[in-house]
Amino acid sequence: MIIMHKGATQEEIDNVIAEVKKLGFRADVSRGESITIIGIVGDERHIPFHQLSILPGVKETRMIETPYKLISREYNAEHDTNRIIRIGDVAIGDDKPTYIAGPCAIESKSQMFRIAEEVKRAGAHILRGGIFKPRSSAHSFQGLGAQGDDEAREALTWLRDAGRKFEMPTITEIRGETKVELIAEYVDILQIGARNMYDQDLLGIVARQGKPVLYKRHFGASVEEFLSFSEYLAVEGNKDIILCERGVLPIGKGKSFTRYTLDLAAVPSIQEETYLPVVVDPSHATGRRDLVYSMSCSAMAAGASGLAIEVHYNPAESWVDAAQAITADELKNIIDTCNHIHTIAAENKRKAFKKSGR
Repeated sequence: MIIMHKGATQEEIDNVIAEVKKLGFRADVSRGESITIIGIVGDERHIPFHQLSILPGVKETRMIETPYKLISREYNAEHDTNRIIRIGDVAIGDDKPTYIAGPCAIESKSQMFRIAEEVKRAGAHILRGGIFKPRSSAHSFQGLGAQGDDEAREALTWLRDAGRKFEMPTITEIRGETKVELIAEYVDILQIGARNMYDQDLLGIVARQGKPVLYKRHFGASVEEFLSFSEYLAVEGNKDIILCERGVLPIGKGKSFTRYTLDLAAVPSIQEETYLPVVVDPSHATGRRDLVYSMSCSAMAAGASGLAIEVHYNPAESWVDAAQAITADELKNIIDTCNHIHTIAAENKRKAFKKSGR
């Protein structure tokens, strides 16, 4: 990264950016109140640091050692400031938790609208609904979108219209590159599921839509891998990235009592490394509705910026992942409790920071 002097002029900043581009690299700019940092995107082996360090207005050039440079706190000009992602009246990453809720899979128009109304009443902010469902078995329901483009557009229309009626931004998962532009027409947030975390081509196409991206950690990925692949979104100029912890594969032999192991230590660990908001998906992590409440509370205590929870008015009859869906009444109880936990945790954190002089 290239750190500009505090008093660097816009002309000097523009000149450095032009020089970076002339050398065959892309420039990413992070502006703070007092300094401007220019990140260099490209093959770092060929960066002429000395040549760039002597340009007018440049204070110093520095190599960022982490592979996730553009989303690192070191690169952020406002080092202690977190990124707040705004979609309409909803903010993700500010001082209040954000709740994403809705059915795992959209089954019908009436189902979508009923659940949207119920989760809105329960206190949810963002409406989710699956249209293209990545499934472990080829013989399982793959979502209405898998039946054809007409069916996909119809289901997307239901999701969009339900979101508008109940004043909630919408989100759905993108399963493949060919459906990105179609889905981007209808929803406010694009989701990259755990199975597609490593798909670099998909990440690039999704990022270039210019919409916020909810990016889920793969169940076999380390935190460093998760953040490193998040960089594929950031290098396209899209830093409206919502990181999502949704559980990793269980370790050891013997029976596993949950679908995955929810890695709550990842939440504060990631927050130390990056300025991006982190949400938790307790539904997919546990695969058990009886554990969603306790894991939601634990996630909020760990400092999560929000939760993504699957809701159905009749969980037992949900077409997909019935074992982990909860009712809207249960969601309301979770939201009320988690708001209280968040208030206590935030206040204690402020006291600790004040005591330490930070």
